[in-house]
Amino acid sequence: MRQITLVTMCLGAAMALSACEKAGESEVDRAIQSVNVIDESNLSDLMLTAADANEAVAYYKRTVAEHPERIDLQRNLAKSLVRAKHNTEATAAWAKVVAMPEATNSDSVDYADALIRAGDWDKAEATLDKVPPTHETFKRYKLEAMVADGNKEWKKADSFYEIAVGLTTKPATTLNNWGYSKLTRGDYREAERLFGEALQYEPDLYTAKNNLVLARGAQRNYQLPIVEMTQTERAQLLHTAGLTAIKHGDTSIGRSLLQDAIDTHPQHFEAAVHSLNALDGV
Repeated sequence: MRQITLVTMCLGAAMALSACEKAGESEVDRAIQSVNVIDESNLSDLMLTAADANEAVAYYKRTVAEHPERIDLQRNLAKSLVRAKHNTEATAAWAKVVAMPEATNSDSVDYADALIRAGDWDKAEATLDKVPPTHETFKRYKLEAMVADGNKEWKKADSFYEIAVGLTTKPATTLNNWGYSKLTRGDYREAERLFGEALQYEPDLYTAKNNLVLARGAQRNYQLPIVEMTQTERAQLLHTAGLTAIKHGDTSIGRSLLQDAIDTHPQHFEAAVHSLNALDGV
């Protein structure tokens, strides 16, 4: 009897030990899974921001194939496609995201952005129209301004640009876009002001420098603005000013500016040489 009791106790202890081991293994598995999720999240963020754009696309395509139900991975695939400039594929990816139950208003705005990049302005406008007016973000209003610009709805465009600029601490590119809109409308003085304001926020924005020269040139003011510029940029801006002068019939001024551009450039400035030769009939 004592032997049976002893055997029973030993079996009970063994079973308890086995149960403890299984419970321990389960805890370890859960801990490993938690670490994997954290590592995966960190890798995902890294791939989206730091990796080569095409490498990121390949990574997200693999992970989406493994977890198609996860909207965060679908969203990052769409973002990486935009970053890699695969615009047509990006619109399809964003369409899939916005169709998912967890999709947000921000996803719809990003979908509209992808559509604009792909040149589908009508669908972009229709997508933005579905976003409730309570969703007030910089990106939403920037896109609204661009759509209004494309439709030549100038009052709406100006209103949306103004709101967008007020919703960001980095408005340089939006101010540049707004200035270019004014330039195309023939409001050269206001365009000049907006380009100058853009450069106050981002002094290295060459597009705004070039546009500023165009806006001044449209007023037949061919003197370069007082802004930060490298020697190469100065040569390029002189070239822009020279071509603008020639366009307005100020040929002698244009010829002089083109020669200055050639003399200023630290290397051979083929574009300016070609322009000058074409002017002189060489």
